[in-house]
Amino acid sequence: MSFPSKLHEAVDAHIKGRLDDAERLYREFLTIKPDHELALHHLGLICYEKKDFPEAERLIRKAVDIQPSSEAMSNLGLVLAAMGHISEAIMAQRESVALKPDNSETLNNLGSLLMSQGQLNEARECFLNALKIKPDFLYAQFNLGYCFQKKNEMDKAIEIYQKLLAAQPNFPEAYCNLGLIYAGQGKREEAIEAYKKAIEYRPNFLEALNNLGQVLGEANRLEEATEVYSRAFALRPDFPVAVSNLSVVLRRRGMLEEALKVSEKSFSYNPSDMKLESEIITLRRYACAWKTYEADRRRLLEIARTTAIVEPFALLNASSSPAEQLACAQNWSSRIPQDKMFNHSRERQPGRIRIGYLSSDFYRHATAYLIADLLERHDRIQFEVFTYSYGFDDGSEMRQRLIKASDHFVDMFSSDRSKDARRIFDDKIDILVDLKGYTANARPEILAMRPAPVQVNYVGYPGTMGSAFMDYIIADAFVIPAGNQAFFDERLVHIPHCYQPSDSKRQIDPKVFTRSELGLPEWGFVFCCFNNVYKITPEIFNVWMRLLNKVPGSVLWLLTKDAGVKDTLRREAVERGVAAERLVFAEGLDLPLHLARQRTADLFLDTLPVCAHTTANDALWAGLPLLTCVGESFVGRVAGSLLNALGVPELITTSLEEYEARALELAQNPHKLAEIKNKVANRKKTSALFNMDIYTRCIEKAYAHMFDMNQAGKQPEAFQVFS
Repeated sequence: MSFPSKLHEAVDAHIKGRLDDAERLYREFLTIKPDHELALHHLGLICYEKKDFPEAERLIRKAVDIQPSSEAMSNLGLVLAAMGHISEAIMAQRESVALKPDNSETLNNLGSLLMSQGQLNEARECFLNALKIKPDFLYAQFNLGYCFQKKNEMDKAIEIYQKLLAAQPNFPEAYCNLGLIYAGQGKREEAIEAYKKAIEYRPNFLEALNNLGQVLGEANRLEEATEVYSRAFALRPDFPVAVSNLSVVLRRRGMLEEALKVSEKSFSYNPSDMKLESEIITLRRYACAWKTYEADRRRLLEIARTTAIVEPFALLNASSSPAEQLACAQNWSSRIPQDKMFNHSRERQPGRIRIGYLSSDFYRHATAYLIADLLERHDRIQFEVFTYSYGFDDGSEMRQRLIKASDHFVDMFSSDRSKDARRIFDDKIDILVDLKGYTANARPEILAMRPAPVQVNYVGYPGTMGSAFMDYIIADAFVIPAGNQAFFDERLVHIPHCYQPSDSKRQIDPKVFTRSELGLPEWGFVFCCFNNVYKITPEIFNVWMRLLNKVPGSVLWLLTKDAGVKDTLRREAVERGVAAERLVFAEGLDLPLHLARQRTADLFLDTLPVCAHTTANDALWAGLPLLTCVGESFVGRVAGSLLNALGVPELITTSLEEYEARALELAQNPHKLAEIKNKVANRKKTSALFNMDIYTRCIEKAYAHMFDMNQAGKQPEAFQVFS
């Protein structure tokens, strides 16, 4: 075979995708013609396709040294980019353009590299020049749209993507990018349709599947989100973002065991993924999977100490110290972009103090039940009340009540963070009160933009946010003693009695439940705990099981709808010598009925290190005595604060030994328990805990002092309010 024929055969094999044959033939040809530019160049391309980048670079460099060409220089740029040598790759593409200025492919390649380095204006010019040469160059159009997207010129990006898709509907990346833009603008339905189109044209498009799942989850369309994330998980079990999102959706649906299985399977592919590991530890706690409880707890604290990937709310539940909680919150806060700040002048027009309440929970949610009465009672002569809701509208009576309780109810469900912050700033809010902290669906990014001159952490999050963008945290001397200021970046504001508001208008259904209706035995002592099951620890469960063993005929009444968790806790009971049927499980009811059924119980047993919060408030409102053991940090002291304000300190204990002894005493002494029940019922009418007029005036004094401090140009400092 002649050498020209061998080269022709090599090129033919290359064109037909027979890379091994083509490589062999090129190398045979080069043994005779070692300086043949085309053979070197094409062999280099094969090495590039096989990801042997160093060899590809060597061969193509030799080719361009022999005979510089625009095509070879551009391909050298691609090889260098694949090796991560971006500056050299840009130089190679520039040389390629210099050799052939009308090469649209090279201009597109150069623009892509420049865009990756943030040189957006020059990148845009490259794409525009490429399109002048070749107006129907789809990838240059796509890159131009993406360039405008990165420049935050979204209207131009949308226009380009739509033009591109009109010419070529089968372009899933363009649909996916459109979905991202629409989602960022709060246009959820448009985003959903764009992502669905991307998936229609590419069913295994993982990024589009994950993004679609996110939008569906935000819209509370949880079954659809589960189906989409499950498709992504089936395609790639080691895709950590989609796995994490699938776990969250399953957990929101109460499918804890399924969520745990998904995460553990993914972790088997990603054993070094500490974020996924921390999520698995949290899921085990939610599923009451305690076999590795103590090792998990220590591991979570270790991850939190060395990284910024542990969610602060997860650490609150891990028997962590106030110092560890602060460090975790500070690490987490450091991840939040804080480059968009508003400037606030102390000069303002006279008028009412504008208070803004920010939350996603303005619907039938525990926080809403706590805050509604306060909103209704605010002094409208002194204060103008704005509520900013970025949660969904459930159409409930509570939602309507909150709307009526606000001077201005702003629905931000479909808006983006920047627009949210701008709206708050434009409303000239004096004090922005955040009710979410780092709990589920929070938007701390809004707070990080500083839309209000004074920003307050209140009610929703029992810990520090660890950030400079929060000024105060409203508490009381019981939940956060003054000596604990060092563990809060916010300045402590102590109001009298209890920091937690109540709803004095809560209705208790008149229905009188029989024990049999609730699955309870007709006789015997009923211990109960209606806290979320993730708050139950092996240590507290041990105490409960000892109590059941010591009080014949007694039962423990818990609240969960998860069948897997029920089975798990029954097995744990049997292991501790307690018959499985002595654990009775309730499911969710509307609040009036839930309050009514609590009268069937005898004693509420609180959890530790995370105690009852809103749940404690409800139990005491229903007249059910609650026994607590106070913890070291805010999250474990709330029930104690409520009991202290109610005037029944005998239900507050300071050790698990005291807690167990007090519970046993009340279970074995009916007269003593009856006295406590009567005291709880009577104190409900007279104590400060449920006196919302007194409470509202105290909160308003706190707001007024914050406002005055800011107007005087003073830095936030801790202070105490007196009733």
